[in-house]
Amino acid sequence: MIRAENVTVSRAGRKLIDSVSLTLEPGRFSVVIGPNGAGKSTLMKVLSGEMVPDSGHVSYYGADVAACKPADLARRRAVLPQATQLAFPFSALEIARMGAVANGSLNPGEEARKALARVGLRGFESRPYPSMSGGEQQRVQFARALAQVPRPVVDGVPCALFLDEPTASLDLGHQISVLETARDFAAAGGMVLAILHDLNLAAEFADHLVVLNHGCVVAEGPCHDTVSDEMIASVYGIAGAVGRVPAAHVPYVLPQSRHR
Repeated sequence: MIRAENVTVSRAGRKLIDSVSLTLEPGRFSVVIGPNGAGKSTLMKVLSGEMVPDSGHVSYYGADVAACKPADLARRRAVLPQATQLAFPFSALEIARMGAVANGSLNPGEEARKALARVGLRGFESRPYPSMSGGEQQRVQFARALAQVPRPVVDGVPCALFLDEPTASLDLGHQISVLETARDFAAAGGMVLAILHDLNLAAEFADHLVVLNHGCVVAEGPCHDTVSDEMIASVYGIAGAVGRVPAAHVPYVLPQSRHR
């Protein structure tokens, strides 16, 4: 498992995340929600080993993430960042292949093709990345992450997917497809942490929901226990008419305008 204990990150005298503890478990799809500036992306960077916290620590199966070699870390987890800037007009296949190379694959081109097919981009291999739509670019980046950790469990050790706003720029059908792929990864024994802004998608897919506000975890647990009118009002400042799907008891959020 991946565990953060009392992690704090400060910049310019402000705590971006404040004494946060969180555990990612194999077989569980965890989702972080919260308003802009809550510290969600910072938390993911710390958990993935990209950022060193000012205090506290992160461990992968008991070993401090700071002690992990980059190549070993690359085989254990893949990251889909919130935004990606490319300086060269790589093709979709070349970008997906980067993930397979980071994994140490003996056949990175084949792994990259499989990953592109998994995100519905079969036939896009030679397409220049800059010529693609925002949604297509997002799916190429997701394919890169899948090529990096193509199997949820390797030699008995679960791998992890870190997804920062993976549904950005995607239409509804592809939003569902991406999250279903992530859920399947977790169901097969992997670990998934995703940042989402759509509370209804979070409620539909999360096994474990983490609510972050002002750098602190203010609530966490199963969605049906965590999503409430009180939480929506305190975190988002909106009277959130939270309903329940009767058969599944899954919460849904219909925000009310302040001017109604």
